[in-house]
Amino acid sequence: MLDQRFEQLTVWLKSRIPRGHYEIAPASSDASFRRYFRVSFHDETRIAMDVPPQQESCHKFVKVAEQLQSLGLNVPRIYDQDLVNGFLLVSDLGNISYLAALSCETAGSMYADAMRSLLSLQAGKAQLEGQLPVYDRALLLREVTIFDEWFVQRHLGLCLSDNQQQIFSDVCHQLVDAALQQPQVPVHRDYHSRNLMIGSIDNPGILDFQDAVIGPITYDLVSLLKDCYINWPASDIDRWLNQFRNDLASSGMDVPPDPQTFRRWFDWMGAQRHLKAIGIFARLFHRDHKAGYLKDIPRTLTYLEDVANTYEELSAFSSLLHETILPRYYERYTS
Repeated sequence: MLDQRFEQLTVWLKSRIPRGHYEIAPASSDASFRRYFRVSFHDETRIAMDVPPQQESCHKFVKVAEQLQSLGLNVPRIYDQDLVNGFLLVSDLGNISYLAALSCETAGSMYADAMRSLLSLQAGKAQLEGQLPVYDRALLLREVTIFDEWFVQRHLGLCLSDNQQQIFSDVCHQLVDAALQQPQVPVHRDYHSRNLMIGSIDNPGILDFQDAVIGPITYDLVSLLKDCYINWPASDIDRWLNQFRNDLASSGMDVPPDPQTFRRWFDWMGAQRHLKAIGIFARLFHRDHKAGYLKDIPRTLTYLEDVANTYEELSAFSSLLHETILPRYYERYTS
């Protein structure tokens, strides 16, 4: 922590904390360049965010926080900001994540809370449409190419043939077409167990929302229920999925009358997201020297494999997975 950014942050905090005396400690790790510190003073705690401006801007975080607060969601309140230097002082939503608290006994109530908040977010379409970027075809396609670039080529050392590249390109376009056919709503974009917090009231606390967009209605739901960091029996996922679809319909949202179509949206959206996530986990290792996410690749590959095996339209991609990609992965990274 004894680096120039940290020293800048501590100087800035002294001018922002009442009477200038505080204690500071790391609050959490992150897959991005952001860092978080818990600041304690006078029986209070707040979170100091260090967001290097050469890597990303704080403006999005501040803007989206205000927008989500207007929907009644439990996101950090911003107490102070230095947008030029990339420092924020925000409310502390606690130090217990969903990932740490989830169990067979707690999952039902915790996911009920998370899905209620997700419904509130999606119901805010009228307020947020035009305020958030659109999750468009170009971005959806750019994300899935991370799988080929960083996982297939860099992590596995594979060079796909022209025919295999065409199969991968075809499935990418199939998945993106399916995503764009769904109703478009506000999307958190990383609505999973690492970014949802347990507090004394108004659960969950919601973090890491600065990349919110207007996008497919099942995106956040599949992030939550087919979480890259924890998995649940298919029967539980089916029950939660059907409950959310029923709640959407009861709230007047645009959902298909048949559960099968909604399930297909959910599964195919998951395949797009999991392709991206696997590529990002490999990139974090090779580019950013963060090895901790490698352990989540097998779980995420299983989600992808299950969907590819289920739908006849994805059979060519299923063959590519089973005949080329998965054998190389298991050969290199399991023993």
